[in-house]
Amino acid sequence: MGVLVNILFLSIGRLNNIADNGIYTDLLREFRDNGHNVFVISPREKRLNLPTEHSVEEGVNFLRVKIGNITKVNLVEKGISTIMIENLFLKELKKYYADIKFDLVLYSTPPITFDKVIRYVKKRDGANSYLLLKDIFPQNAVDLNIFNKKGPFYWYFRHKEKNLYRNSDFIGCMSKANVDYVLKHNSNIDSETVEVCPNSIEPMNIQVSQNDRVQIREKYDIPTDKTVFVYGGNLGKPQGINFLIDCIRANEGNKQSYFLIVGSGTEFGKLENFFNKENPKNSKLLSQLPKIDYELLANSCDVGLIFLDKRFTIPNFPSRLLSYMQASMPVLAATDINTDIGEVIESGNFGYWCESGNLEGFNQLVNKLCDRELRVGLGINARNYLENHYTTKRSYEIIMSHFNKEEKR
Repeated sequence: MGVLVNILFLSIGRLNNIADNGIYTDLLREFRDNGHNVFVISPREKRLNLPTEHSVEEGVNFLRVKIGNITKVNLVEKGISTIMIENLFLKELKKYYADIKFDLVLYSTPPITFDKVIRYVKKRDGANSYLLLKDIFPQNAVDLNIFNKKGPFYWYFRHKEKNLYRNSDFIGCMSKANVDYVLKHNSNIDSETVEVCPNSIEPMNIQVSQNDRVQIREKYDIPTDKTVFVYGGNLGKPQGINFLIDCIRANEGNKQSYFLIVGSGTEFGKLENFFNKENPKNSKLLSQLPKIDYELLANSCDVGLIFLDKRFTIPNFPSRLLSYMQASMPVLAATDINTDIGEVIESGNFGYWCESGNLEGFNQLVNKLCDRELRVGLGINARNYLENHYTTKRSYEIIMSHFNKEEKR
């Protein structure tokens, strides 16, 4: 073990169970399994009607703090609740963890409003701090015309963002394009402190036989004789739902392919209205499934889809990519030109990319991926790339390398 003993992780996600599979729970188990004491502070939304409480679950300490509602609410309520989170977290940290000396505080974006908690732990305990940068906010909101750059919301959150970066000893970004963006737009940051620490998981092996594939597809009334392109995950403004709808329309007459959309989010209603109104026969929309059901369904499909709004100037890198790679599926991404996810997919030879809005190019790639032999090879490459680049063991080693260096000096 390195010099770090007590790890504090601040999360905006609910993290119901440390045994769940996900980019954060997998990483926290990696820290736990390497002998660290792991402490998690995560929120409990008011609508759950549950109090703040502490528990120890499978060797990990959880402090679940009652906060306002931040999901499935309007922007004003979400904004107010988000702003209040850091004060609520800080109050409960002082109460429950007064006697714990933390060596490292880990946190991710969103949100960017943990700065006060981080500064307190660093000052009180002399802790190091490591930001897992998953979201570049508020610029992403500007890109989607949610914020105006001249408005007070933008400047308030931009100020918070700068403070967060300033108080982070290290910043782990999802990809090289993210590193370049952060350094370009924040000239005060030392380039030595910013690195690639990608989204990662502990890869599972979900074996689905040919018979199981057929049965699962039949269960959801999905064709067994077509190449099934699946999109699973958030259906919100960042995904550029209008282009997804264009792709579904264009796919209607394709006798080789079938589109399956599974998810939830602020734009789900827009998709649902489209399906109800136009009743497409060559695609299906399902609301979010339990994780294990989704994984089985995804493993019964053929190609994973990624969509991002073409207006983005920030380089998003959706973690949804990992579940496709885990299932040994090739990936077809339609995104803006600023993310490097397409470059990674094509250089890793496990799929294809086109610019969002390029319907002709997208359709050509759909037809190309209807070749089963091609898909099998790309799928094998996807799984290999995942195991070589995107495991939690690798992320853990990237984070710990800084502190092991300090110990060796």
